[in-house]
Amino acid sequence: MNIYPANFPDTSPSLTPDGPVLVLGATGSFGGAVTQALLARGVPVRALHRDPATARARAPASPPTPEWVRGDAMDAASVRAAAQGARCIVHAVNPPGYRRWGELVLPMVEASIAAAEACGARILLPGNVYNFGPDAGSDLAEQGPQHPVTRKGQVRVALEARLQAAAAEQGVPSLVLRAGDFFGPNPGSHWFAQGMVRPGQALRRVVLPGAPGVGHQWAYLPDLAETAVQLMARADALAPFEAFHFHGHWDADGQQMAQAIRRVAGQPDLPLRRLPWWALRLAAPVVPLLRELIEMRYLWRQPLRLRGDKLIALLGAEPHTPLDEAVRRSLVGLGCLSRAPA
Repeated sequence: MNIYPANFPDTSPSLTPDGPVLVLGATGSFGGAVTQALLARGVPVRALHRDPATARARAPASPPTPEWVRGDAMDAASVRAAAQGARCIVHAVNPPGYRRWGELVLPMVEASIAAAEACGARILLPGNVYNFGPDAGSDLAEQGPQHPVTRKGQVRVALEARLQAAAAEQGVPSLVLRAGDFFGPNPGSHWFAQGMVRPGQALRRVVLPGAPGVGHQWAYLPDLAETAVQLMARADALAPFEAFHFHGHWDADGQQMAQAIRRVAGQPDLPLRRLPWWALRLAAPVVPLLRELIEMRYLWRQPLRLRGDKLIALLGAEPHTPLDEAVRRSLVGLGCLSRAPA
């Protein structure tokens, strides 16, 4: 597989500043990473938020910074107003805490579709593996069978189907970039920061959510964001609806991420602990988030690997930071490590 470090010179077409990119969910994991990647290339970013002053205060203060505008991703009028002149809408927003997906996810994307139709923009959606059930196999191309066994998976299938229909029937082009579990230097709703380590605390243990010997796929957010930006730059080469798989880092036995944490921290004996799923089940009736996480446990019990052949055929290579360096940056950014031993 042809992959290269994230600081490798990029030969993709440039994104000319003929209009901003509108990011919905710019304070989230993927939305924040793609905002930083766009700004680093000199691309103006407009970020929709219900409280722009708070978002501005929490965001990195050093320039360049996005243009924060007030609005709600559920409000079609505010999304349309924010999208004026935009060449792309990054739809990186989800209901918080996995709650009310069935009620809110599709209305949210309808607002983005209406805005994209009005201004002639393409929608970019960060996808995941929820679409695929246990029957999908362990080595998945973009057109693999989608038979989800969870409610969230069914919503994701419906979400992508709606974008595909919008491309065919309304002339609204869209792009789905599917990836494995996120990890990166910023806190967020992902297993690395909320399950394996504790942000803001020195490393005392590493929690392993997966079953012994089961492989798992990880996506380093800066690499994934760089991939999204390169795909935006090649919009002219894309069909009205496209889906791509991001390979990222494959942990073949479910131990490689934990071992990388040990190496980076210089603690080869750092304890490894299995996640007590039984305790999550006991607390699930009173903690809705735990109930939603338990629903996705099958992804930790069997390997599900996204193949990146189609993406590499288009880009020539996949942006890729070596695992130890990606883990080091993540731990430092999360406040778990002041610096990595040489």
